[in-house]
Amino acid sequence: MRKKKCLAVALGVILIVVLFTASCSKRVTQTQTVPVTAVEPEVRKTSEISKGKDEMAELFEDDIIQAKVIAAREAAEEKFVNENIHFSFNNALLSDRARQKLNSKAGYLHSHPDIKITIEGHCDDRGTNIYNLALGEKRALSVKRFLVALGIGPDRLDTVTYGEERPITMGHNETSWAKNRRAQFVIN
Repeated sequence: MRKKKCLAVALGVILIVVLFTASCSKRVTQTQTVPVTAVEPEVRKTSEISKGKDEMAELFEDDIIQAKVIAAREAAEEKFVNENIHFSFNNALLSDRARQKLNSKAGYLHSHPDIKITIEGHCDDRGTNIYNLALGEKRALSVKRFLVALGIGPDRLDTVTYGEERPITMGHNETSWAKNRRAQFVIN
């Protein structure tokens, strides 16, 4: 009886192994005999995806280039606005350094013909209000005349004087006063 049970278990194990092996071999055979035409659509889809990625990369590159152009324009505009022209005490004459800065500003204005600006004349807090308003106007007009001489249309340049009313710094020493004696630019 024991031999019969062992024989039955052995036959059962053999049967299971044969069935398992047969089922695995069919799967391998099926994957090996897949027709080539069934793979082509997948290749085509992969090619289309790759092409789409390339197009997206080009669009992304264009966006990056456009962003760099905008950033460069904004940086040039910021430099134009933030670079003031400074004057000596009680004076509206342009120094050599001021002329160099204005040459650069004229180049910017020539390359951006649609821009109009306001030139603000400022003074330090020494002197009377009326005197400083007049001196601020002379400074703004001095800058305007120089830019017009460089070919910038006078209709693109407005002037205004603030005298001592809008200081950059509040100190009462030469360093502070020198910063406040300026012509400043605003893009309209």
